[in-house]
Amino acid sequence: MSYILSFTGKHFDPIEPDDNLIDATDIAHALSMLCRANGHFPILYSVAQHSIACAEEAIARNLSGEIILGCLLHDASEAYLSDVTRPVKKDLPYYLEVEDRLQNLIWKHFIGRDLTEKEKQQVFEIDDQMLSMEFHQLMPEEIDDEYRKLQHPVVCIYQNPEDVKMDFLKVLNETKCNPK
Repeated sequence: MSYILSFTGKHFDPIEPDDNLIDATDIAHALSMLCRANGHFPILYSVAQHSIACAEEAIARNLSGEIILGCLLHDASEAYLSDVTRPVKKDLPYYLEVEDRLQNLIWKHFIGRDLTEKEKQQVFEIDDQMLSMEFHQLMPEEIDDEYRKLQHPVVCIYQNPEDVKMDFLKVLNETKCNPK
């Protein structure tokens, strides 16, 4: 089998992705069911919750719709690939290539254009700060104090995955972009 069967019943090949098969419901559903920290947090705190928190931080910083969507969707490739922890991922060049190609295709699908390197940098800065906050709240040790730079309050709690999925789709549908 050279594809995955998505939540909505699509045959999606993450190695040779078809832009026409990228589906917001599939992404929202899968990310709401995936736990951050490779499942090592003491509660189910989903990738979708993390992504929504990143988008809310971009909103709090008054960043563009493109960056807000960039934040919301920055882990969307995990809906089709799952994830590999950072210490392992850095040594998997083929995985990184596939993930990067798919992630950029997803951003382009929803944003209407490629993100610039500066926009990606802003997205991943927020992502790292949010990771710092998650460890601060959910783990017995902190990785750094980057969470102190966050402008939007974040409370890392369990939320029903179906509710999170609906919240993810709401943010996606309400965020407007002005492709340049």
